[in-house]
Amino acid sequence: MTVQRGVGYNASRFCAGREDEPALEVSDMMDEMKQLSVVIPVYNEHESLTQLHKALHDALGSLDIPWEIVYVDDGSTDESLQVLTVLAEADVEHTRVVGLRRNFGQTAAIAAGLDYAQGDVIVLMDADMQNDPADIPMMIEKMAEGYDVVSGWRKNRQDKFITRTLPSRIANGIISWVTGVRLHDYGCTLKAYRREVITGFRLYGEMHRFIPAYAGYVGARILEVPVRHHPRKFGKTKYGLERTLKVILDLLTVKFLISYGHKPNYLFGGPGLAMMGMGSVLLLFLVVRRVMTLVSVFESPFFPISLMLIIMGFQAILMGLIAELQVRTYYEAQRKPTYTVRRALNVAGPR
Repeated sequence: MTVQRGVGYNASRFCAGREDEPALEVSDMMDEMKQLSVVIPVYNEHESLTQLHKALHDALGSLDIPWEIVYVDDGSTDESLQVLTVLAEADVEHTRVVGLRRNFGQTAAIAAGLDYAQGDVIVLMDADMQNDPADIPMMIEKMAEGYDVVSGWRKNRQDKFITRTLPSRIANGIISWVTGVRLHDYGCTLKAYRREVITGFRLYGEMHRFIPAYAGYVGARILEVPVRHHPRKFGKTKYGLERTLKVILDLLTVKFLISYGHKPNYLFGGPGLAMMGMGSVLLLFLVVRRVMTLVSVFESPFFPISLMLIIMGFQAILMGLIAELQVRTYYEAQRKPTYTVRRALNVAGPR
């Protein structure tokens, strides 16, 4: 398979990288991993937590790197926080618990987990036992081959087809088309990331599913691998068809940030110039017709249309300029770079 900079796709794989970039040995990549953090948002899943914790210990115990489990209780109304407290007290070395004051949503819970996690490699997964912790070592091995993101694909998904699987497939196709990062399963929470490719942006709304798109935007190498998916044994799903609208609205935001986050005037200025051009041409036509045929310019219905196009185009250009100023303030006030570095050799770092 040819590996390209940006996006490439082949069967169950999506890769971003450079074909001529020197590859690191797997052992070297493993040595670079200092700690693994498994971040798990929890909302009313008290029945599955003890089994999940044991399965995680069984899976992570075989790894050669230090690891931790970061549970984020998202304002559960059942006994989830109490169960997590017991697990944390019994396993001080590996277990961390963050309890939110109320239910903020899965995206906010994941953001909290990322803030509190200490690892340079982050694995996200659900607490409902539909994801299998036994897949984590395989994903870490794939990361050791040089990938920045290893994304799970629930190839044999154990959910209702009409209400869960079919809408998910449609959404995955739309997200892949809009973002250019082609994955079969954006909705699978089980994913592994290098921390450096998921820093520099904040998560809002339902945007946790778009993290691979953000990572692809900064040049991450992404691999999609089939993972096991089990039927839900405890509790009930927290998602329904109503989340479709939220996903669409968040997708518009992601598309804007990825495509025009550094150059918003391209989005506003282009249509603005087009509208001003069409309005000017239409107005010129009315003036020429007035000279040639003595037909009144002001009585034509095209006259207010031409003026409206010119005014709307001018306003669009002004919006683009204001957006440009805001973007520059955002980056310069925080001293955020407009680039990301994969590797630097024999340099002391930026000043």
